[in-house]
Amino acid sequence: MKYNEFKDLVMAAAKSRSLEEYELYYMESEGFNTEALHHELNSFSTNTEAGACFRCIHDGKIGYASTELFTAEEAGRIVEAAIQNAEAIENTESALIHGAGDTYEDIPPVTTTEPSASQLISLTLDIQEKAYQADSRIIDGTQSFAGFRRTTRSIINSKGLDLSYSCDYTMAGCAAVAGDQGEMFDNYEFKADDFASLDAAKLASGAVADAVAKIGADTVDSGSYPIVFSNKMTATMLSTFFSVFSAEAAQRGMSLLAGKEGQEIAAPSVTVTDDPFPEDSLVRMPFDSEGVATHRKNVVENGRLITLLHNLATAQKAGVSSTGNGQKTSYASTVSIMPYNFYMNKGGAGSREDLFKAAQSGIYITELNGLHAGANPVTGDFSLSSAGFLIENGAKTRPVKNFTISGNFYELLKNIALVGDDLEFQTPHETSCYGAPSIMVKDMAVAGK
Repeated sequence: MKYNEFKDLVMAAAKSRSLEEYELYYMESEGFNTEALHHELNSFSTNTEAGACFRCIHDGKIGYASTELFTAEEAGRIVEAAIQNAEAIENTESALIHGAGDTYEDIPPVTTTEPSASQLISLTLDIQEKAYQADSRIIDGTQSFAGFRRTTRSIINSKGLDLSYSCDYTMAGCAAVAGDQGEMFDNYEFKADDFASLDAAKLASGAVADAVAKIGADTVDSGSYPIVFSNKMTATMLSTFFSVFSAEAAQRGMSLLAGKEGQEIAAPSVTVTDDPFPEDSLVRMPFDSEGVATHRKNVVENGRLITLLHNLATAQKAGVSSTGNGQKTSYASTVSIMPYNFYMNKGGAGSREDLFKAAQSGIYITELNGLHAGANPVTGDFSLSSAGFLIENGAKTRPVKNFTISGNFYELLKNIALVGDDLEFQTPHETSCYGAPSIMVKDMAVAGK
């Protein structure tokens, strides 16, 4: 049975049970992935997933039930299961189903090129061969990969909402391994874009150049240094500590930004934006997983916290409107809070080289490891194994590794001295993507030799 037929049966079953507020959320994902190793394709996989989640309010509580089976019997079963779930639940928090009436962004359709399996395989192999050709020090262990993903999300409810949106993109990358005198040095380059825009040579050369640049790395003396974070690492820090900007985390006592709206929490040069539909993005979302219209907003503006990100439940608790960030990570999950294109804006301090000149001496961080174990999003504390390059006389010089930087994310935001203009986005994950330019931080503790 097709989803549209199943949807009608579910809505009819809900109506027959005299439910007044209910919703059906549908998510379909399809795609395929390839990987090459040792000059040949070593992995090809396809993935297709479709499922629906029914939510209803029964006796003032909300119940969930989900399925991947679209049959007449299952349409009735998930309605009954959701009712039973609501009866059994002890959670007394507000249950909310969003109504019609929002104004949704009119997003022009994006025309993309869907690759065939053979095209994706060819791209994967081409990236790997170009990596080997780029430098004689590239050794076995170098991998290349590519994939295509299309996702559709739909919401229909008893309050008049009936929304649907689809998006797709191709991703490709290279993890290059360079060998020198028994040591190995690696780096990756990854890009998500329309298939027709992906450049195998650029992906390979980017990964290879950065891997080879690490050859000969030594550690550094312990001390306090000015630090320049690459745009990739700034975005990595932003994604690692994103939850501090979540109203859900704040209301649970898991973010120190609770109640800080309107206060200065970062340097004046820092503006952080959440944008569901930037012009150059292939992943644009006109509504969130609760059916709330999305919109562009500055979360931090010139160092001042403007808003935390909200879903319907946290917004009601705070007495504000939802920011449209209620998200389901899968069709079966509960609603949490996630960003869209969440990024630190360009700061006008120039290129990375301009930041090096401003720092004069210090360390340029291009690699952070141990983020899951070494970063605490609740307190903001972090202690991370790092690698990068020395900055000497205002320029990037020799590579360095095996040192640890320690600090606190909240303090880091305040200590940002300069924000560059080389804004770059990471690869999207579901509907979330993080981006940032390079930044310079005044002083950070470094543990080396």
